[in-house]
Amino acid sequence: MTFPRSGLISRLARPLRAAGMFGAALAVSATLAATLPAAHAAEIKLATTTSTENSGLLKTLLPKFERSTGVTVKVIAVGSGKAMKMGEMGDVDVLLVHARQMEDAFVAAGHGVNRRDVMYNDFIVVGPAADPAGVAGGKDVIAGLRKIAASGTKFISRGDNSGTDVMEKAYWKEAGIETRGQPWYVNAGLGMGEVLTMAAQMPGYTLSDRATYGAYRARTGLKIAIEGDAKMFNPYGIIAVNPQRHPGINHADAMKLIEWITSKEGQYAIAAYKVDGEQLFFPSYKPAK
Repeated sequence: MTFPRSGLISRLARPLRAAGMFGAALAVSATLAATLPAAHAAEIKLATTTSTENSGLLKTLLPKFERSTGVTVKVIAVGSGKAMKMGEMGDVDVLLVHARQMEDAFVAAGHGVNRRDVMYNDFIVVGPAADPAGVAGGKDVIAGLRKIAASGTKFISRGDNSGTDVMEKAYWKEAGIETRGQPWYVNAGLGMGEVLTMAAQMPGYTLSDRATYGAYRARTGLKIAIEGDAKMFNPYGIIAVNPQRHPGINHADAMKLIEWITSKEGQYAIAAYKVDGEQLFFPSYKPAK
């Protein structure tokens, strides 16, 4: 018995087409598996001041946290003011900053929750070894800034609304000196490490947190000119972005970082971090009674 040639070919081709489609589907699946990222582990975005990054502290702390919790941290190092603006917009999950009045206002406005003290260090004024303004060894930051201004020596400002910048502006205000338009005053708009580099190159003075200066001391050759004034106390706080304002943020894992960095393990890791044998940050968390 014979079949028409066209019908035979059609019947024989059906299973072949089916097999070909199955094979193609397998090939597409394999390609997608190779090119698409695997389901990633939990991740949080941390907006923080540049001092925690430039000093090397976060490179020590965060791997410990990540191993302990399985949560990956994406660091965005900006000034404290910019960090809080990112939190206000819901672009990050948690903040680690050092501008206490701004932090309190951020929480009071409903942008942040669960703020805790984490650590502290201090601000210092650093400058060239030649000390052209004659302020080396000083312990009064206001008097020292007046002498720098009177000498006409360059002073490099962060100019970025960071915690350091806010504090510096408050010192100039207390000193009764208007810096705008002064030829000796340089408004950099940069992070702390970059400003320290500028101060070394110009040369000039600048206000720095002690931790970032410690990390940049050898490469810049800058010397501490003014330190020890109680006004130069520099506390750091951690704040979760308010999940009621931004339901899409990763609040649960942000709280894991807050709990860890204020735990005994986290506080010990902060105290243990040193550069050239010098402790740069001092843990300060105290549980509520």
